[in-house]
Amino acid sequence: MDRWWNEVAAFIDTGHGNAKSEGINRVIKFVARAVSGFRNATDQRLRTRCVTTRRARGHLRTAQL
Repeated sequence: MDRWWNEVAAFIDTGHGNAKSEGINRVIKFVARAVSGFRNATDQRLRTRCVTTRRARGHLRTAQL
């Protein structure tokens, strides 16, 4: 607990954690494993970017566009 006290205190003070960034990192790693068959790095980056955008994750409805 002593080792992580600064992070715990920051969460208590602000109410914010790093869950969102950890979730996005998890998705990026998952996609990186799935797209390992792409032949070039540009296609891999495009696929990762598409999967991690809000629209692709279903946050926006078609009618709101």
